[in-house]
Amino acid sequence: MVVHLLVDPDAGLEAGVGAVAGDAPPQVGLVVSKAVGNAVHRNQVKRRLRHIAAAHLPAIPPGSRMVVRALPASSGATYAELDKDLTSSLERALERARRTT
Repeated sequence: MVVHLLVDPDAGLEAGVGAVAGDAPPQVGLVVSKAVGNAVHRNQVKRRLRHIAAAHLPAIPPGSRMVVRALPASSGATYAELDKDLTSSLERALERARRTT
């Protein structure tokens, strides 16, 4: 799994920052290509990732955009494995964003 994070420069990077009035909520996009599997497997991966990403929204700064790209191995991964992979990828993306700002 690959996570790309574009952080709004006006938003704070502290984990757990809630949206302040006037700030846009974080946006999450999912990319699940045909390499992941047939339509049934792709939709299953998308449903799982959507649910996992929703649980991580409070950790994403307001106004940020996150893109989650599922790799072919995601097709055979369990929910717990996808959750662990997304959590670690998001932590790396947030750390990278902190270093660049």
